[in-house]
Amino acid sequence: MKLNQVTVGCLDYDSSVRFFQTLGLVQIVDAPPRYARFETDTGETFSIHAVDQVSEPSGMIYFETDTLDADVLALEAKGIVFDTQPTDQNWGWREARLRDPAGNALCLFYGGDNRRFPPWRISNNNQGKGNEK
Repeated sequence: MKLNQVTVGCLDYDSSVRFFQTLGLVQIVDAPPRYARFETDTGETFSIHAVDQVSEPSGMIYFETDTLDADVLALEAKGIVFDTQPTDQNWGWREARLRDPAGNALCLFYGGDNRRFPPWRISNNNQGKGNEK
């Protein structure tokens, strides 16, 4: 099984499309005013769909980048506002948090090997570092 598609609600289609394009996602489906799908440079997909209301987020969408600090600076220069600046976390990741125009919680981060193989990873049958595909 492979997680590839995440969809979140949007309140303003056009501002949400611009926001995710500014983050660097490439729009691959445009069905205004209800739905848009984007793709990362490594092929994962993410989409927005119009809703009347977005409740307080109970989850967070994570986008990993190898150049977190430089990316945050570049995005801020384009008008993206971050809730937190890049910060080293005690679980081994470096994170910067923000919200999209609808208020959905997002995190740009760099986790490196700690994303899948933290020191506290439990033992199971799928431990090998070559099993990412």
